[in-house]
Amino acid sequence: MASVVRWVGLAVAVVLVGHVLLTVGGANRDNGITQFFSSAADPLALAFKSLFVPDDAKLRVLVNYGLAALFWLVVSAVLSRLIRRIG
Repeated sequence: MASVVRWVGLAVAVVLVGHVLLTVGGANRDNGITQFFSSAADPLALAFKSLFVPDDAKLRVLVNYGLAALFWLVVSAVLSRLIRRIG
């Protein structure tokens, strides 16, 4: 169970980082891959989506979605350890 939690956290972080890379890299917004990462990342970013509001849209995505990815990695690591200790 602990491994599943870690993998889920990693998968969420990969989606968020993928969105950051595509946005900062200037990927075509009409491309299906870009649309997939954008639509999948939005609900996963939780409240981090609008935490910081710099004028530059790319910087905004980098900071907010990057923090969300770190959040998911930390939370999944903590939950994984708790599960291992309990189990």
